[in-house]
Amino acid sequence: MTAEAPDPLQDMDAAQLRELAASLMHTLGRTQQELTATKTLNEKLTFEIAALRRFRFGKRGEQLPPGVQGSLLEEAVDEDLIEIEAQLAALNPKAGPVAIPKDQPKRAALPPELPRIEIRHEPHSMNCTCGCQLKFVRNEVSEKLDYTPGTFTVERHVRPILACPQCETIIQAPMPAYVIDKGLATPGLMAHVLVAKYADHLPLHRQEGIFARAGLKIARSSLAEWVGACGFALQPLVAALRDEILAHRVLHADETPVKLLKPGSRATHKAYLWAYTPGGFEGLNAVVYDFTEGRAGAHAREFFGDWTGSLVCDDYVGYKACFTQGIVEVGCMAHARRKFFDLHATSQSQVAAQALESIGGLYAIERELKDLSPDERLRQRQQVAKPLADKYHEWMLAQRQRVPEGSGTARALDYSLKRWVALTRYLDDGMLPIDNNRIEQQIRPIAVGRNNWLFAGSLRAGKRAAAVMSLVQSAKLNGHDPYAYLKDVLTRLPTHPNSRIGELLPHRWQAA
Repeated sequence: MTAEAPDPLQDMDAAQLRELAASLMHTLGRTQQELTATKTLNEKLTFEIAALRRFRFGKRGEQLPPGVQGSLLEEAVDEDLIEIEAQLAALNPKAGPVAIPKDQPKRAALPPELPRIEIRHEPHSMNCTCGCQLKFVRNEVSEKLDYTPGTFTVERHVRPILACPQCETIIQAPMPAYVIDKGLATPGLMAHVLVAKYADHLPLHRQEGIFARAGLKIARSSLAEWVGACGFALQPLVAALRDEILAHRVLHADETPVKLLKPGSRATHKAYLWAYTPGGFEGLNAVVYDFTEGRAGAHAREFFGDWTGSLVCDDYVGYKACFTQGIVEVGCMAHARRKFFDLHATSQSQVAAQALESIGGLYAIERELKDLSPDERLRQRQQVAKPLADKYHEWMLAQRQRVPEGSGTARALDYSLKRWVALTRYLDDGMLPIDNNRIEQQIRPIAVGRNNWLFAGSLRAGKRAAAVMSLVQSAKLNGHDPYAYLKDVLTRLPTHPNSRIGELLPHRWQAA
């Protein structure tokens, strides 16, 4: 008879058994919490997708409020549907694909007149595991649509099916992994759609027309499917980019309003897109956008988490709570200068002219110091810039005594005087910039885009736009072509280890 395995519990004393029981109870409790959170998220997403489907595929009279551009809203809803389905599939990998509504257009065969590029996928060996040589049975062909500006091509993926005559084993090379399994589009076509939508600010209904002129009509719902799936797939990169930004001790922040429309509402309301980037002397070229339903300071605090450091920002009150939680406020001299510039433009004020000259002197010093080391920059600031700043401060105090309360000159002077400590904090730290212009340059593309896409169709659509634009703009900051970057990333992402996701970030990316 076989001897029974020893029971390890028999060798434990009472204290050890209690400790083991407590550890098991803790693990069980944590597992139950994770299961409850997953179940709650699953129910939330299921409800959200049901509501979107009712909106998207319901009666036309129940869909659109008057005065709203339907094409833009439908694009956002279609993209949201695909992104939620991808999220549900990730939560429930054994549940199978989400049922496709009957109204969903079916994939049509690609036109035979389009040029085709054949890509063969051969097995690694022509010998079976039993030792016999494999014999050709037939080719299995799948086609994917590719696009370079103005020209469609078709990739024909040919995979020979080989069989062993001895043991009847069937061997076939696998298809490469794609962001959308069995999808129509190549990574190049999906990258083109993303760049056109989020860098060139072309809504999908405009892209649909451009593609039709190039020789192939692609359903807008298909374009939306690609955008939604890519938005979900790219989220880990954006999360990793946020972590890298928060690893630096100097950050810039700014925000800009964006109109938001939720399905079923009859009007747009003001949402906000926030932008965050490391300081210019930090050595990291990256920006992360965050889309929120409002401008409350809680949104910035949520983004920062437990980060502490120096925050360069304007005087928006929403940041004030951060400055009681280990974050140091650094003012923007460009905002202070703008007050005097506007005053001089409207009234030719001599006080404003003198203020502009003094601030210009501080900026002239910074231009001379921008390429120095932090220590040398600090030394020069203390020797040259600080005496000029102190003299300018004394002059403002004297002028403030001479101007009446409530005047434009008084308001311009008060803006600088009340914020003087924050405005001149850069003089005591060689890593701090004089202003917040670095992040304002990253907000400009958003302002341009608003004129084209008019509003965000949903909160999810806004967050997806923020995520993709983070990668697009960061690629530009590092001198990359956003199309080449996204095409390569979407090609590699399905098989790239999550533990090495940092290799695909724009500031580290190298083309395969």
